[in-house]
Amino acid sequence: MAENESGLFRPLSQMSFVVTTDSEDAGTAAFSEVTGIEGSVDVIEFRQGNAGSMNHVKLPGLVKHGNVTLKFGYTESNAFKTWVMNCVNEQRSAIERVNLTIELIDTVNEDVGSGDLMESDGSGAKAWVLTNAWAAKYSGADLNAGTSGVAMESVEIAYEKLTIPNG
Repeated sequence: MAENESGLFRPLSQMSFVVTTDSEDAGTAAFSEVTGIEGSVDVIEFRQGNAGSMNHVKLPGLVKHGNVTLKFGYTESNAFKTWVMNCVNEQRSAIERVNLTIELIDTVNEDVGSGDLMESDGSGAKAWVLTNAWAAKYSGADLNAGTSGVAMESVEIAYEKLTIPNG
């Protein structure tokens, strides 16, 4: 967040982001929407039989992450889509897991990269990192001859660990 003249911080816009992987096989792709970045902790309620209180004690349980959905316009073959196809193919070898980074870019900050969002250097940006990610679901474009919209595909990404950007 950039500080303005009054000393207040303005929030980053959600419209500029880039998604990259740490694998050459999965590559980088452009997406129009990213949803579902979340983490939660199960709550375990416990009460010992000889407790002096009638209340339960609440303990933290397992951490869970929902799948992240990436939406993109249909494109010709590229490395990311090949990686997705290998993950959801019925006849596959081991699924290649990648670390996927979702970087929110501060477009107002003049220090951000070269201006090309696909070449961001991370200056003025916040990034979520999904560790050991793999494509769990692919949805093809809805086809309708009566509309003139973009053919949109989506892929759900399952992952094991979420790193949340810190202030």
